[in-house]
Amino acid sequence: MNAFANALLIAWERNRDYGAKLVADLTDEQMIAMPLMANNADQANVPGMNHPTWILSHLNAYHTPLIAMLTGATFDDPKDHPFGMLSKPQADASVYPGKDELVAAWEQGHADVAMALTAASDDAFARPMTLERWQKVFPCVIDALPYVMISHEATHLGQLSAWRRVQGLASV
Repeated sequence: MNAFANALLIAWERNRDYGAKLVADLTDEQMIAMPLMANNADQANVPGMNHPTWILSHLNAYHTPLIAMLTGATFDDPKDHPFGMLSKPQADASVYPGKDELVAAWEQGHADVAMALTAASDDAFARPMTLERWQKVFPCVIDALPYVMISHEATHLGQLSAWRRVQGLASV
């Protein structure tokens, strides 16, 4: 494994551990709690934060594309996933997997991506991006990996950390 892949793996594993800690003490009810915010004087309160279940469901949607990038397979645009960027958090828990299933998928997805990253050859990183929407920003796989694996995931884990504080829960 090259130094780049090793650095990604270290950050990836830290994100996995942090994400697991952020939800470890939450109940099923807390997992879908959405604090409300006043949108403006003319509208009623609207959900103001992504809830933990949506956040993990959303991040789990990127495991398959990451593995596909690393193995040279094509993949569906994650924006079209039921929990992709076009989705909105729902208060209905039945829309989502249960907490235990969701966390297990989080951990398994991280393990599967780590395995693909560890097995990837240097040529894998140089492959052109197959998802047309990403080609301008991420011409090659190596361009996309730091953003999708680290920045995107850390942004949403930060939302989850902020959500905990709004709920009056301790930091982890």
